[in-house]
Amino acid sequence: MASASVTTSADALAERFALLKRQGRRALVCYATAGHPDPEASVALLRALDAAGADVIELGVPFSDPLADGPVIQASSQQALGHGVTLDRTLAIAAAAKVRAPLVLFSYLNPVMAAGPQVLQRAARAGIGGVLITDLPVGADPERERWLANGPLAFIRLVAPTTPANRMAEISRHGSGFVYLISRLGVTGAQATLAADLPATVARLRGVTDLPVCVGFGISTGEQARAVGAIADGVVVGSAIVRAAGESVEAAATLVRGLRTALDSA
Repeated sequence: MASASVTTSADALAERFALLKRQGRRALVCYATAGHPDPEASVALLRALDAAGADVIELGVPFSDPLADGPVIQASSQQALGHGVTLDRTLAIAAAAKVRAPLVLFSYLNPVMAAGPQVLQRAARAGIGGVLITDLPVGADPERERWLANGPLAFIRLVAPTTPANRMAEISRHGSGFVYLISRLGVTGAQATLAADLPATVARLRGVTDLPVCVGFGISTGEQARAVGAIADGVVVGSAIVRAAGESVEAAATLVRGLRTALDSA
């Protein structure tokens, strides 16, 4: 029989978003690649992001063929792989960090399936509260989707900006925790401007789901975070943090503190 800590691990995300709603605040969701810039620094980075104001931390599993990732995250993944960081070592990093912010396992499907049928339970025991699979759209593999949805982790789904409202509703019904709205087409990476139609896209998604809506892809500055925070429940920042982490843990923490301040002023 699974322990209570495993069966309730997904509650951490729901509780965090409920608290933010009561406080009238927006979630700052920070991405870090496990094992980047190296395994020891990765633990320190998670703790620093937590202390700097991250509400949720996405912990990326290094993968050899990250098709949806831009050059910054691709490079961080290759660097982590060079240090021998696998999904199991990702879980060890999560367990060692012991952060207060809910952790989301951010992965392509192959590493998760290769890790065995108990991987979700092991992730929960390591302190993970959610899972996001970048290459598993709704309806692509119903059996594996049910396995993920019925596990101990919140199953976060991605929505593209070109998705019709009825498809948005279907995706949201098959997810939990929050909905990750991709702000633009293409791969990850910092951008100078936000998509002009983003407010309309957020409104369309809000109209078909009660789950919190978090927006990511291309957000890198406090000004952008503030603008997105005015229309969404949360902001996801990835490449900018990974780039800063390549300089130092403190550089990444400084960036997150600035994003936190900007987001709280939205």
